[in-house]
Amino acid sequence: MESLSWDYILKYVLLGDSATGKSSLLIRLTDDRFDLTEPTLGVEFGSRILSVGEDGKRVKVQCWDTAGTESFRSITRSYFRGAAGALLVYDVTRRESFDHVTSWLEDLRKHADENVSIILVANKIDLCSSSPTELPSISYGQPVPSPSPLNPIPANSSVSSSPSSSPSPPCSPNLTQKKQTKSSSKSVPGTSMSTGETLRVRAVSSLEGALYAKEHGLLYVETSAKEGWGVVDAFEWTAREVLEKVKKGEMERRKPGGVKLNESAPNKAGKCC
Repeated sequence: MESLSWDYILKYVLLGDSATGKSSLLIRLTDDRFDLTEPTLGVEFGSRILSVGEDGKRVKVQCWDTAGTESFRSITRSYFRGAAGALLVYDVTRRESFDHVTSWLEDLRKHADENVSIILVANKIDLCSSSPTELPSISYGQPVPSPSPLNPIPANSSVSSSPSSSPSPPCSPNLTQKKQTKSSSKSVPGTSMSTGETLRVRAVSSLEGALYAKEHGLLYVETSAKEGWGVVDAFEWTAREVLEKVKKGEMERRKPGGVKLNESAPNKAGKCC
């Protein structure tokens, strides 16, 4: 049985349009399973303890999954306050869910603490690829591609090694983004070798998502709640950035409610107030 002790508690929020897979991401994180879910009404809650960083800090992420419909927006905004981390989720097969990211980001930055760490999550990549895709390495001055579902990653865009084999994930959009596995695939229609299902064309390319994240100071990851690709990475990378801010004293200056240090004895189980 997993130890219940922890070093930090971090408050997370999941936000984005309805039906982008936020609840499925949370279920994959907490229960390591995939389940089709009903639309979230208000908010739902889940938590998990992660081992974060080279020193293996035990971090309990407490996640509030917020509704994506406009009728609940005034309610969900109240959960942004005090959040240490946020997953801003869109569906790679639905262009409108990406177009609405800016509105969600504005809401988050208006109502959340100044130092909240945000990761842009491109979800449902399993609908477009039979394996995880390599994330593009982007540089300053690279033009933003036109919003076309057939817009491929340029041939001269490089990719980097897997974060699972690297001691440190990308903690800043200025650093090279990492790929999630050794395999890669193109965003073109085809057939999945594992399921035999017809693959869809991506409405938002990896490059466009990564460039948007860099432009707005966000982390970036691509996930599949169904297959489990990149889900733990999304929460862990964000936690690493939060802990880096804690080390630098940035969180102390703001004293956000979303970061709690376990001040009990090391041999006792951490308790949430």
